[in-house]
Amino acid sequence: MANNNLTSAKKAKNDEFYTQYSDIEKEINAYLEFDPDVFKNKTVLLPCDDPEWSNFTKYFAQNFQRFGIKKLISTSYAANSKNYVGEYQPSLFEMEDPQFDKEKTVTNGKIFTLTTDKGGDGKINVEDLEWHYLEGDGDFRSEEIKKLRDEADIIITNPPFSLFRDFLAWIVEENFNSPNPHTNNGQINLSATKNNKLFPKKQFLIIGNMNAITYKEVFPLIKQDKMWLGNGFHAGNAYFSTPVVSDYAEGVYNPETGLVKFRNVVWFTNIDHGRRHQPLSLMSMEDNIKFSKHKEIKGVGYQKYDNYDAIEIPFTDSIPLDYEGVMGVPISFLDKYSPEQFEILGCSYNYGRPDGWDENIDMGVSINGINVYKRILVRFRSGNIGM
Repeated sequence: MANNNLTSAKKAKNDEFYTQYSDIEKEINAYLEFDPDVFKNKTVLLPCDDPEWSNFTKYFAQNFQRFGIKKLISTSYAANSKNYVGEYQPSLFEMEDPQFDKEKTVTNGKIFTLTTDKGGDGKINVEDLEWHYLEGDGDFRSEEIKKLRDEADIIITNPPFSLFRDFLAWIVEENFNSPNPHTNNGQINLSATKNNKLFPKKQFLIIGNMNAITYKEVFPLIKQDKMWLGNGFHAGNAYFSTPVVSDYAEGVYNPETGLVKFRNVVWFTNIDHGRRHQPLSLMSMEDNIKFSKHKEIKGVGYQKYDNYDAIEIPFTDSIPLDYEGVMGVPISFLDKYSPEQFEILGCSYNYGRPDGWDENIDMGVSINGINVYKRILVRFRSGNIGM
């Protein structure tokens, strides 16, 4: 049931899920460990946010000086433009401000900016945020927010679940007009990526459903190494707070904490981190067949697809390190994917379509006439077989 929560949220148009401070901190630390200057002298935009309640705004405002951020911008949707129905109550922070407007508070979005020590205490933090009402409702697709996008160096947020495709397209609209900046004849240039010199002009870190990997707007970016999965949530489980209590299955919503549990939620990014360059430790095909913990492999071996020259790998840890051919791995493999170790060839959904794919047509691989869905087709890079 928990796996279906994002789909249910999409259908119900309930997009009000707020990320925990600890999850943001854990994720950002992974990028800082790889490159301590990743945010230095950068303008960071947090769109689709609610600055008065959002932990994204709090986290980056509190760490503004430590990260060396040049400018922090955070914007919110107007209350009347949000997808859930409910009575909106302005915060005391807004109501006590001289610029409070009881009409604009429901029809206009808000923008918060942080650049200087407004309070004069020698620190730049959340207390120095300045705000005003936007001209429009704060929709990221508006010209008003597009201008902020164009100003920003890095875009970070948990976008509305129902608008994930639109939001990603909005980010990459003019982001990837040049050839893949990370590769040279198919090989990853680690020194260039670590020094942050060859990244696309707009970096991003956004939350979405792992199943989005198979979207036609998403997979080509992953295949070309223009986007990858982030460091990830603890044990693959994400807990979000929400002002809207829906009819969740038992064990999904905790009334004491106000948190909703989701599985299969990941961070999508083009900001580099060290974990994605760690190769998988694997066993040989012979050892997998002898010792695998999976009954589908132990004593059985590997099955071949009916309609594609590749073997089925039902679990990432059962990839045989000495197999030279193409393998179909589950999409969860991307959480462990190292671009130096593996080459991504395609997705089972666009098998047989050299010009791309149509996700409305079943193009899945099959075994004994039964379709096997959501498989990434990979093989070891030259020099990595048997290692």
